[in-house]
Amino acid sequence: MKFSFDEKRDGYTFVSSKNLYLKSEDQSYGFLTEENRSEYKELQIVELNHGMEPSYWCQDEVLASLLQDENGCSIQWDGDGLMPLTFVQKVVEGNYKVSIMLYAKEEEQVMVFLGRRRLIYQGILKANESLTIQGLVNVCPIIPRNHTTIMEDTTVDVTVFGKDVHIKEMEIVPWEGRTVYIAGDSTVTDQSAAYPYYPWNSYCGWGQMLSNYLKEEMAVSNHAHSGLTTLSFRSEGHYDILLKRLKKDDICLFQFGHNDQKLMELKAYEGYKDNLLTYIKEVKQRGAIPVLVSPLARNSWLGTGVYNDLLEEYAKVCKETATEQKIPYVDLHDLSRAFVIKQGRENAKRYFFPSDYTHSNDYGAYVFAGFVYEELVKAKLCKKMEYPSWLPEKEFPQVVVPKEYEKKTMVGNQELFLDLERPNDALTRVEALEMVILTMKFFPTNVYNDYFADVIGHESYAGTIECAWQNGLIPESMICEHKFLPQKKITGEEFVTILINGYKSRKTIDENEQNRLKEKVFLNAEIKRIDAANLCKQIQI
Repeated sequence: MKFSFDEKRDGYTFVSSKNLYLKSEDQSYGFLTEENRSEYKELQIVELNHGMEPSYWCQDEVLASLLQDENGCSIQWDGDGLMPLTFVQKVVEGNYKVSIMLYAKEEEQVMVFLGRRRLIYQGILKANESLTIQGLVNVCPIIPRNHTTIMEDTTVDVTVFGKDVHIKEMEIVPWEGRTVYIAGDSTVTDQSAAYPYYPWNSYCGWGQMLSNYLKEEMAVSNHAHSGLTTLSFRSEGHYDILLKRLKKDDICLFQFGHNDQKLMELKAYEGYKDNLLTYIKEVKQRGAIPVLVSPLARNSWLGTGVYNDLLEEYAKVCKETATEQKIPYVDLHDLSRAFVIKQGRENAKRYFFPSDYTHSNDYGAYVFAGFVYEELVKAKLCKKMEYPSWLPEKEFPQVVVPKEYEKKTMVGNQELFLDLERPNDALTRVEALEMVILTMKFFPTNVYNDYFADVIGHESYAGTIECAWQNGLIPESMICEHKFLPQKKITGEEFVTILINGYKSRKTIDENEQNRLKEKVFLNAEIKRIDAANLCKQIQI
């Protein structure tokens, strides 16, 4: 379909800023905002929408306005950071070519994403000039995180970031061509991001940046997920989705290792290599091209200032296996390790999510995807093209919460936990973290940094524990020999401590208020789920 945001365009379907996306036969396209997103359950799952979530302080607010003038449609937001301008078209499964014409009155930095935050353009839009951007997007079923069944993806999502940037025209058409399929873990997956959007403050896998380099040559179908290993990628059903759609001459990239190294049965020269060999054989049988990618290096250093390579053995096995099987190999581990060492421990932090040494932010993912692309070019799997660099600021600005929202006192969490299951069961530690994270409206984390010896990255609650750890919820008293014991029953005192720690991250709390919370539970006894939920409902944030 061809869309115009100017009534004067002949041969186009006219769309105004008032056209919000509706799942109906009468109108299967329109803008996606918090107003209409809340009407559809599937659009509240980030893997089935544009991959953006509102920050904790604006989850119940409509902050930005859709506007329209003679230059098209734009989004008005006067605060810090950027708001997503997202247009949605309902489609059937397949690959699509998208063309977007943009306009800005002033020179602006612009980023354009398709689907689940897959970048197709970043650069400068000059003042009073129109710019047409083209890219490919794959629409394919997926098993979202925290789900076990396949869900259909039914939309092409187009998201533009830029101050006062207008969409003038758009064209979305089916596209027949090669697809690059990706299998991997959290360093590769399509990570969601919070808005207002800051590239440095967003988790990002290199797989979601690869479409920027491939442009109109190949569509990217990313099936990587957080916590996956060479074993669980198959056993949890993700590989089956990929394999059923793989065609002759398609490319399939495999990058694992971060989670394999945590499991005895997936040692580098044993289960890990055996699984890679099976994947290679099956992809070849379909006439497609398997490509092994060595695991992305961490920003990990010893106290002496020497780089600490935690994935060297897995990278070595990856290279040897590719050589033995005579298939293309991308030495991402060596390239990213050299990059981190050249940057140094402190400067390399600008390319990783804050306080994270494993998972890149948007700037880092852009660099690492570039490394993968260059290796694919050397293997003659795609054409060589020039692309602009995307460098982070020397110092990241502070995330600014507008004063009117910072000072606003919200009503208590009366609607929380209305559908609480097993109310009289004793609460476990990980369930306690889930409750407090929901109460404090922390942005959910889809990664895990291996801090606790008894928590493995592929476990469903690993992201919950990571989120709690990064936000200071877990007291040192609950940690013993680097173990958290997530399924241990939690006492009333431990639960109140976690709740107070979460509260402190949002507001100040005096000693009297802390004592009031403690008085409501038996401190030395296990706390029931219903009692913990009722305590959370009383919290004002």
